[in-house]
Amino acid sequence: MAVWKPCRSPGSSFIRPALFLDRDGVVIMDRDYLSDPDQVELLPGVPETMKAAAAAGYLLIGISNQSGLGRGMFTIREFTAVMNRLDDLLAQSGTGFDGFYYCPHSPEDGCECRKPKAGLLAEAGETCSWNAAASWVVGDKTSDVALGRGCEMGSVLVRTGHGAAHEREVGQLWENDPKVLIAEDLPAAFAAVRRAQQQGPDQ
Repeated sequence: MAVWKPCRSPGSSFIRPALFLDRDGVVIMDRDYLSDPDQVELLPGVPETMKAAAAAGYLLIGISNQSGLGRGMFTIREFTAVMNRLDDLLAQSGTGFDGFYYCPHSPEDGCECRKPKAGLLAEAGETCSWNAAASWVVGDKTSDVALGRGCEMGSVLVRTGHGAAHEREVGQLWENDPKVLIAEDLPAAFAAVRRAQQQGPDQ
């Protein structure tokens, strides 16, 4: 596993909830093995949603499988340029990630950090704490949902990115699970999370 930005929990008297956000297809347009920073494009409503989540007390932690590195499809320098561009775009809107972790391996590597395995969360947990019962993973693949549920957190599948193609599978695997939600995009996902938290026992 690798760290692009280490998470540091600001000093407070309580452990905060977190939103663990996949990058491609959730925060930015999915452009299959993105290596060109000029192609980084925020999805509609993302900066506003991240600002609202931060204002509501959520940590914003990015978690991303980046098998293009392990496959040799782009370099770490190109990946860093993409991440710097994303950071700049978010900063221009007054928001950003509290931490960002990624898996640089190919599926064949058998690593412990490729989602749905929990290595990325374990790495983040070295420097950051969160309230798992009130935290959610937001992604566009079945593996994102599996990660959240496997770590006793809620999960939201968004239909952006590859989400629409995974919706049926997610619905079948977690039918009637109140901690698995499906939403149109990140803004809708956060709205659904807030509704679930207000109705559930964790608030």
